[in-house]
Amino acid sequence: MAEIKVEFAVQMKGEKWENNVRDALKGMGELEVDNKQGRIIVHTKEPWYKLQEKIEATGCKAVLAGFGGQSAVSIINTTGSDVDRCPIQGVIRFTAIRNDKPGVVVDGVVDGLTPGLHGIHVHESGDVSAGCASVGGHYNPRGSPHGSPEDDANNRHAGDLGNIRADANGRATFRFMDNILEVYEIIGRSVVITQGPDDLGRGGNEKSRIDGNSGERIACGIIARSAGILQNFKKICACDGVTLWDERYKPIAGGTRAQKL
Repeated sequence: MAEIKVEFAVQMKGEKWENNVRDALKGMGELEVDNKQGRIIVHTKEPWYKLQEKIEATGCKAVLAGFGGQSAVSIINTTGSDVDRCPIQGVIRFTAIRNDKPGVVVDGVVDGLTPGLHGIHVHESGDVSAGCASVGGHYNPRGSPHGSPEDDANNRHAGDLGNIRADANGRATFRFMDNILEVYEIIGRSVVITQGPDDLGRGGNEKSRIDGNSGERIACGIIARSAGILQNFKKICACDGVTLWDERYKPIAGGTRAQKL
């Protein structure tokens, strides 16, 4: 797996906390720590959420602030899905492996899924005006049949990312490489997670060659450009006063964002 740079804003409180964080991340990759600015950059092959968990186990709050190279992010939720279903939410990130050739690292965590396999695909549009139903088909610039992420470019959609597996608690954590996609071409499109597993085009019927018989679109999110290393120094939102440290527990928008927890 390719090494990437990941930046965190960390609410450290002096040299003791810095040493605790360094100990927690030992063996996870090369560290660059700026105690004064509250910034940690990790050169790593580990998923970002594992790094965040280890930092926060020391008692310091940590927020992902940037990725090295070209990167993009999608906030996944149950837009347009059955309101009676347990809410699905998560974050999926795409990071370029190299600037001179195709390929991305895809890593993320998604909660609220039923245990087992679920298809995951990049779709052609970022239009969620009608929820996940309006994002179009799989991103497929070559007009290829649906297939596996292991297939060559002429035998799979560019957006075919295969399956993710949710554990008994409904959480899917994943990190894998895709050799076809490029970050610049997926910004403004969307990621969709389906109710069932993707048969990777091996189902033996017409629908298998379209969407892998993967079923209902149960969650999705628009893919947006993500901040690079040392590009995001925001500590407080000027619009409503919500701090960087509290933002993860707040709605993305709306009047309740500024309410005290």
